[in-house]
Amino acid sequence: MIKGRVHRFEDNIDTDAIVPVSRLNLVDPVELGRHCMENIDPDFVQRIEPGDIIVAARNFGCGSSREAAPWSIKGAGIACVIAETFARIFFRNAINIALPLMVCPEAVTDTEDGDVLEVDVVSGRINNITKSMVFHAAPYPEFVLELISCGGLVEYTRKRLSS
Repeated sequence: MIKGRVHRFEDNIDTDAIVPVSRLNLVDPVELGRHCMENIDPDFVQRIEPGDIIVAARNFGCGSSREAAPWSIKGAGIACVIAETFARIFFRNAINIALPLMVCPEAVTDTEDGDVLEVDVVSGRINNITKSMVFHAAPYPEFVLELISCGGLVEYTRKRLSS
């Protein structure tokens, strides 16, 4: 179960907005996280706490296929991203590093900056504690849940190879 405060973003947040091109030489997720969203919200990382949640409108993670974008989000301490839609390659890159993403347009519509959410990644249930509302995202297939529970694609592969 994930529980955190919402940080709200609108449509078309691209990978350059998530992490600046000038920071792509960084390889440590925590260091990348220090620059998360700085192009559109320079104070973002000062306001977040580990476990917080990004809620965004449509096409989150569009632009290039940079793996640094989801690493930046995860490195900043964000536990989950909920959006109406995600760019396809961003979605896959996030799952590969075990950053849960939930597609739930209703939750996006009825959630505001600062609301507190509880997210059950297994069932897809999203509880807006602030507004006493419950939403349902499509649950992940078993394979994706296993990837996330293992810590991402690399750890999943290590586990499979050692079996």
